[in-house]
Amino acid sequence: MKTAVGRERGPASAVVSALGALLLIGGAVAPAATADTPRERAWYLDRMQAPEMWKVSTGEGVTVALLDTGVIPTVPELTGKVLQGKNFVEPERGAHQDKDGHGTGMAMLIAGNGANGQGVKGLAPGARILPLTVFGSSKEAGTNSVTAVMKALRYAADSDAHIINMSLAIENYALDNRTREDFRQVVKYAIRRGKLLLAGTGNSAEKGNDVSYPAATPGVAGIASVDESGTVAPYSVSGPQVALAAPGEGIPVRCGGGMTGYCDSGGTSQATALASASAALIWSMHPDWTGNQVLRVLMNTAARPTEGAVPSRYIGYGTVRPRIAVLGDPGDPGPADVNPLVAARAPRAPRATASAPGGTATPVAQPVVADRSPASVARVVWTAAGVVLAAVVAAVAVGASRRRRGLSPESSPHSGPRRTPRA
Repeated sequence: MKTAVGRERGPASAVVSALGALLLIGGAVAPAATADTPRERAWYLDRMQAPEMWKVSTGEGVTVALLDTGVIPTVPELTGKVLQGKNFVEPERGAHQDKDGHGTGMAMLIAGNGANGQGVKGLAPGARILPLTVFGSSKEAGTNSVTAVMKALRYAADSDAHIINMSLAIENYALDNRTREDFRQVVKYAIRRGKLLLAGTGNSAEKGNDVSYPAATPGVAGIASVDESGTVAPYSVSGPQVALAAPGEGIPVRCGGGMTGYCDSGGTSQATALASASAALIWSMHPDWTGNQVLRVLMNTAARPTEGAVPSRYIGYGTVRPRIAVLGDPGDPGPADVNPLVAARAPRAPRATASAPGGTATPVAQPVVADRSPASVARVVWTAAGVVLAAVVAAVAVGASRRRRGLSPESSPHSGPRRTPRA
């Protein structure tokens, strides 16, 4: 089966996938400047008010399962952070090896300790990482990556992990209908187990904007990338699968598989890692919540798109702002057993909720409050009377017309009400 699996714009230069398709771990990667530390270049930590959040929550008690290239636990930023994990492609190698450094970089962005101020500081430095290797170190091993991702998903669902981070993308053409259904089933299983699933939407917006999985699987939060100005990155794949956005440009990580020096990187991989870390900060404060509830709070507290409808095809329900929930009021987390993304796509009665582009419904819509003032009541009464009168007049006119044309009500053609498409 023709397969394309990519780790999205990670910390190394672009390489060719072992599967013969694009392995998007490169992208805009530049050598680190020597004048400042990775922490000083981590603009997003200050923008997200991380130091203030760390006074309240560091993500302690939350485990993030990382489906990736493996994680090197001996780098200074990850000392004591990395669990044993499992390798689903080459079991004999274990999950503590990382040939190109992508998984290790994502782990640092989530839970890095900063290496005494000289290294990468994670957004949720109190969290732990469960490494689950789904990419092999050789061409032969790489052919099993799709199967490995699904096996790792089920393993993560049965583990003690809270969050399942998938900084990867499987191109739509690589999956047949059976495989997509298999993905749906394993995702449903993980959600029923209380997990929160996040995946990069992909970096091919400038090269076809192809839909990728697992981000497009119902129930998975597809994460887009934004830059320091809050603008969606030009490479970030858009569409109805985008649930949220997070910082993904100008992100310092250790360089490549050698883990020597620091590079600036960018991609939906990085954005997914920071979204997962955001969830960890919130979940640490509310350990009795499920993944559905944490996701709903992330959606409800996100910075909304400045233009257009919500959800936006570019940043979904908005850019994550965990500080709103950590430092303030998280709001109503909603039901524990209802995934807000699946609920948003489910058909509903037209009067029950507002619809959004693509036929989805926004779960963050505010309830309609009725105006019960005397003037309002009078307007309603007169409006209703007018409607009734108009209906009577119309019925008389239609009846007369049909009699003239020889049509009875039973034989007359019928068309439903016209619906004006929303932009």
